[in-house]
Amino acid sequence: MPATRTGQPSRDADAPLRRVAEALAGQAHGALLAELHTWPKPGLVSPVDSGSHHDMDCATFEASAASLHGYFFDIAMAGARDKDMRELRLLGMAAERAMMAATGGVNTHRGAIFGMGLLCAAAGYRAATGEPGTLGQLVARRWGRDIAGGPRPADSNGMSVQRRYGAGGARAEAATGFPSVYRIALPAMRRARIWRPGDAQAPAVQALFALIARVQDTNLLHRGGPEGMNWARDSARGFLARGGVRRAAWRHDAAAVHRRFVARGLSPGGCADLLAMALFLRDLEAHA
Repeated sequence: MPATRTGQPSRDADAPLRRVAEALAGQAHGALLAELHTWPKPGLVSPVDSGSHHDMDCATFEASAASLHGYFFDIAMAGARDKDMRELRLLGMAAERAMMAATGGVNTHRGAIFGMGLLCAAAGYRAATGEPGTLGQLVARRWGRDIAGGPRPADSNGMSVQRRYGAGGARAEAATGFPSVYRIALPAMRRARIWRPGDAQAPAVQALFALIARVQDTNLLHRGGPEGMNWARDSARGFLARGGVRRAAWRHDAAAVHRRFVARGLSPGGCADLLAMALFLRDLEAHA
């Protein structure tokens, strides 16, 4: 960093990276809102209803997303400065406190703080270093070992489910470069854009159902055990087998699945986090 006449480092050298981080923060915040406003979503909160949740609604999620804008900027800058996982984890813990303050103690975006935060860090790292690869690959290369071996919060539902059922959860997904986002969600979005050009909702709904059909969602395991998760998977596979968003009546079909999820109290929150990350990456990665 060049020095000023006073001998102090000039902050101008950071200006391009700050602009990148601001853009990334805006895109991450926008992706959270795009996921929230996707409809129909089985069991999940949307502007239409609260799904299978009784302690949160659309306004809760909007307040939560707004509270995370600064975090996404900070973690993108941390990635640009090549900070280690310990530093990124501290930023994530501060973001969780901000989220809880904004929502009155309701956990709305813990998974997104982890996953989307890492993608923002990787995007900042790529902007600063020019290192090639997808953001998922950069997360795995730069922080994957520390993610896999890092401290595990004993109070989270995800960790309880992982211990009970052996599910990999968000930690395994991140440590391996978010394969479910790249191999399931983004391809589903691409197909749906071909089938439904100009429809902003169809690609996100198709991607969400594709994720539910194949991902071992720890939120579904927490709420319904293996039986509930398998039922959810079968329901999503049925929607896809009937044509998914290719069908003229796809919204009616997806809404009917949503009502069945609500009746069983099931909510695929992990898949919702992956959908938000896919929406973020769709706008950043050229191949997406």
